[in-house]
Amino acid sequence: MSKQLKILATTLGSVLITLFGLMVITFMIGRVMPVDPVIAAVGDNAPEAVIQRVRAEMGLDQPLIVQFYNYIVQVLHGDFGRSILTRNPVIEDISRYFPATMELATAALLISALIGIPLGVWAAVRQGSMTDQVIRVICLAGHSVPVFVLALLSLLIFYATLGIAPGPGRQDIIYEGMIPQVTGFLTIDTLIEGDFDAFWDAVKHMIQPVVILAYFSMAYITRMTRAFMLDALKGEYIITARAKGLSLTAVVWKHAFPTVAVQLVTVLALTYAGLLEGAVVTETVFSWPGLGQYLTVSLMNGDMNPVVGATLLIGVIYVGLNLLADILYKVLDPRVR
Repeated sequence: MSKQLKILATTLGSVLITLFGLMVITFMIGRVMPVDPVIAAVGDNAPEAVIQRVRAEMGLDQPLIVQFYNYIVQVLHGDFGRSILTRNPVIEDISRYFPATMELATAALLISALIGIPLGVWAAVRQGSMTDQVIRVICLAGHSVPVFVLALLSLLIFYATLGIAPGPGRQDIIYEGMIPQVTGFLTIDTLIEGDFDAFWDAVKHMIQPVVILAYFSMAYITRMTRAFMLDALKGEYIITARAKGLSLTAVVWKHAFPTVAVQLVTVLALTYAGLLEGAVVTETVFSWPGLGQYLTVSLMNGDMNPVVGATLLIGVIYVGLNLLADILYKVLDPRVR
């Protein structure tokens, strides 16, 4: 029991140190950026007296160590300050924009996992074949081509040229403001409201950004699955299973795949965190009203409170998903326990 408590204390200490380091980094981001938050708030032509008064109100006239202490206290109370652009508390803006990002990331993860895992298994089973080579090329392209290039090409081809896809945004203008926000997931909220026209409109607007994010993630999931399966297929128990005359399907899915499924838990957790972070560029291109666009617009306008708040949130999600993956790994794999 004492050993388990020691492991728990070590894990908790590691998480706390990581979160503290994250707060230090986000604090420094708000201080080293070339944009003066005071000037961004009052404007370039404000009198010097106003600038000094606002600087004092924001606590930026105090020593750096005092500012950092106040920052930690505010963060622990869920206070990230106010946005200069929206005039709302940053935590309220994040709670409004973040569900849109989660909706994209969740849909992209489901699609990439459902396609990428079978592709990775297939490539491993057919190692060295033409099928394997084609899958590896597809994955290489997914890692090599920047997301914003794929997003712009998608808009150019399917929206501007062919006209078979809706334009940027989360929904057509005729539906804006009509659907009450319950979960923040527009597809779910439209179903709760019973508005199927708005539901299909939301789905159509999701297709392009979701497919692009899913392709990028699928490339990583496929490569990792292939690597894990190649290792598993070399095991002695696989040779024994084949010697018993079991079919290839049974050997692959009943004997080899379960041993790599645990490792894929970590891959999927990190992929999901990467999707939440990587949606920034995709949301900007598609004018998707999520956390990524909120972060980008705030950064371009020198509104640093949202930038720091969103960056800290993404970092906390990374730490949380890593911790969850470690816990699941130990729960699912008795060898680790």
